[in-house]
Amino acid sequence: MNQPEQTFSSLKAAAMTVVAAVAWLVVYGNLEPAADFLLGTAVLGRATPFGEALHFFIYEVPKVLLLLTAVVFVMGVIHTFVSAERTRAILSGRRLGVGNMLAALLGIVTPFCSCSAVPLFIGFLQAGVPLGVTFSFLISAPMVNEVALALLFGMFGWKVALLYMAMGLLVAIVAGMTIGRLGMERYLEEWVQQMQQNCSCGTDETDEAMSWAKRLREGVTHVREIVGKVWLYIVLGVGLGAGIHGYVPENFMASVMGAEAWWSVPAAVLLGVPMYSNAAGILPVVQALLGKGAALGTVMAFMMSVIALSAPEMIILRKVLKPQLIAVFAGVVAIGIMLVGFVFNFVF
Repeated sequence: MNQPEQTFSSLKAAAMTVVAAVAWLVVYGNLEPAADFLLGTAVLGRATPFGEALHFFIYEVPKVLLLLTAVVFVMGVIHTFVSAERTRAILSGRRLGVGNMLAALLGIVTPFCSCSAVPLFIGFLQAGVPLGVTFSFLISAPMVNEVALALLFGMFGWKVALLYMAMGLLVAIVAGMTIGRLGMERYLEEWVQQMQQNCSCGTDETDEAMSWAKRLREGVTHVREIVGKVWLYIVLGVGLGAGIHGYVPENFMASVMGAEAWWSVPAAVLLGVPMYSNAAGILPVVQALLGKGAALGTVMAFMMSVIALSAPEMIILRKVLKPQLIAVFAGVVAIGIMLVGFVFNFVF
């Protein structure tokens, strides 16, 4: 292809990408009104548990799929510029824990729920970022973000918000480092391992010569390959979360979390795992539980388990991780969350 043809092809591809990006923004920005409209058309509304669960499903499924598509596309384009080795060097760091700390801090500025954070998790794996570092992000993104911190500050004051941020980051960093040191890359699903091994980022010389049309096509190819493999798991995971979201048994949970026995914190974590919400969605429940006499640390452990260890997230991750790795991830994070709960109960 000669230079004028290559330039025209790149301009055409760029124009189509801009149109697609605008369409993406329009659709993403109107997901909640669309869910409200569809529910209103069905004469259900959100007043009933079923209506709330259905609204949650209609809103969350396209939201997570749109996020996954956007992230995978961008990571596919970035692959044509940055080799897996460079990406790995940026986030893995030269000293133990540096990459985990950077990934956990990145999670603070990404206000995603656990399922929405999975697309970036896959993108990091796709870029060759070490497994333990990706887990630090996956834990931090839903658990310690600016939405959670702002709401905690407004509801409980700066001391609670600051301690929550410090403990959440500590859990994310230590859990990621622990998983990284265990060397469990072999428990990634085969297609993920293959994707990492066949990273076609090329050398610097190849990257310089590649046209924008080809770079954008690489992004589309990544979307087809990855989204095509995980979309069903996303639908199933969010479906489970939606069913539970509409039926939160606050009175029962408050009776368990108000107990002074040592087992109240582990029990709160176990209660939180099957549920699914982001920080903004679960904090009103937290406030209601505290109003019914639940202990602060126990409720914090419950909240962290809901937003960092949700069952729907595990279903989605199953397409990427083998059961052994999911079990280690859940176990390490659960232990960290329980320690946070005990610390909060001791301090407050």
